[in-house]
Amino acid sequence: MNIEQIYKDADALLEGHFKLSSGNHSRFYLQSAKVLEDPKTAKLLAEELAKQIKASGLKVDAVCSPALGGLIAGFALATALDVRFIFAERVDGEMTIRRGFEVQEKENYIICEDIITTGGSALEAAKQVENAGGNIVAYAALANRGFCSREGSDIKAKPNCKLPFDKPLFALEDFTFEMYSPEDCPMCKEGSVAYKPGSRGN
Repeated sequence: MNIEQIYKDADALLEGHFKLSSGNHSRFYLQSAKVLEDPKTAKLLAEELAKQIKASGLKVDAVCSPALGGLIAGFALATALDVRFIFAERVDGEMTIRRGFEVQEKENYIICEDIITTGGSALEAAKQVENAGGNIVAYAALANRGFCSREGSDIKAKPNCKLPFDKPLFALEDFTFEMYSPEDCPMCKEGSVAYKPGSRGN
């Protein structure tokens, strides 16, 4: 399965001058919401991701995603794995599990995002599951931005990867785009103005 082509076909692999959530700039941006707006594509990608997880032999009882970006990917993965789905959301800046969701003692959870960058939001959701008595067995995403090491990839985790090294990360593809600090950004030096897409900007 050519994940990069699927993103391109959905106009979800954007090229331009982007300001990322980290504050860095890049010529490329992944907009997974554009891929996931087609239910058939979402189902196809989730089933491919579920194959990796099933092949690992991990026992999974439920999937939890951080809102908002991970909701569709997480629900689709839970459907493909035939397990429960819950989500965590920010309340006054703190990741929280609410809306009547209950984490059962010693339940095995996968934390699923649409895209894993450094894994910060995924880790926050994981801590909420663990605080409620659940057990995190793995992390998952449709796309890995190359900061963390995923199963089946030769990419080594970078220092700013926040995910624990003792839990596997399952993802369909690595997208390793060069990033620049605003001071060193070649597009800025050419007079271009960075645009901030995505859930935190547009």
